Amino acid sequence: MKSFFDIALVFAGGGLGSVVRFLLGRWVNAWHNHHFPFGTLAVNVVACLLLGYVVGIADHRHIISPSARLFWTVGFCGGFSTFSTFSAETLILIQSGFHLSTLLYITLSLLLCLAATFSGIYFGENS
Repeated sequence: MKSFFDIALVFAGGGLGSVVRFLLGRWVNAWHNHHFPFGTLAVNVVACLLLGYVVGIADHRHIISPSARLFWTVGFCGGFSTFSTFSAETLILIQSGFHLSTLLYITLSLLLCLAATFSGIYFGENS
């Protein structure tokens, strides 16, 4: 029975995360008229920050249950972040000849997401 409950938590979190990703990505992209995928970058940075925060409060402060950790990390953040979209948009940038934007997108994605995850863990441990 526990595994069915875990699957239901991941399912619910993933669905919610996907809807929030869609809405946030559209909202960010509506603010500019540029080929750079700001929406996906913003979504992935926010997802990494949230994931780090949840891990920090779950693993270091022990203030959320293992079920809540599963819902937020595997479910919500798994549905919210989008590596496949990052990969597809990177290829589109390359194919369109936007080589500087491609390099900037890859670099920003890596550095900002790592920094966001680290920051989230730090805030989770120390909040």
